[in-house]
Amino acid sequence: MVETVLIVEDDRTTSDLIDMYLKRDGYKVIAAYDGIEGLRMARDANPNLIVLDLSLPGMDGKEVCQTIRGESDIPIIMVTARVEEEDRLMGLNLGADDYVTKPFSPRELTARIRAVLRRAKRNNGEGTDTGELTWNGICVDQQKHSVNVGGKEIDLTPTEFNILVLFMRRPGRVFTRGQVIDQVFGYDFEGFDRSVDAHMSNLRKKVEEGVTSGTYIKTIYGVGYKLAD
Repeated sequence: MVETVLIVEDDRTTSDLIDMYLKRDGYKVIAAYDGIEGLRMARDANPNLIVLDLSLPGMDGKEVCQTIRGESDIPIIMVTARVEEEDRLMGLNLGADDYVTKPFSPRELTARIRAVLRRAKRNNGEGTDTGELTWNGICVDQQKHSVNVGGKEIDLTPTEFNILVLFMRRPGRVFTRGQVIDQVFGYDFEGFDRSVDAHMSNLRKKVEEGVTSGTYIKTIYGVGYKLAD
């Protein structure tokens, strides 16, 4: 089955370049050039993945990402020209699964797209264990891609879901940031440790809503993270 990638990018030169590389790799590509059209196409076409520029006319990428995240778990790779670390982490904090900064290598972007789509497939039970994982009031159904905490269902992005599954399979084990990158992202991630911290922060907010921070996910300072004892 051919996978569809939606490019939401107002710079047509950049959009055309991404389009060329993705089609060469066998993807179906659709494109929008402003945020409003991008949101409409995301809803109508239901693509397998969205490449979303942060700075867009009509509706900026931040608002588009937040709106999509409130409606679905379609994988999103955010594209930003901002160079400050906090700006680059913004996409992850909004619920994006990965990000690239301009100028970027089309080969790097296609590699990240392949990796994010592989993670999404694992979430859908393709080629992996599809059983349920339970621990301390958390129940993860890998086949249905659902998470229940204390009787309440919560919505996670594909990346957050994979991180939680990693931890649920080895309760009590401390995972370093490098191990999370290796086992969840599944490729030579060229980001930095704080990108993992951003995903962990988002995951913790959702899993620990209404309870004391650290109830489920514990930070081991200078080392990494683990499920709390």
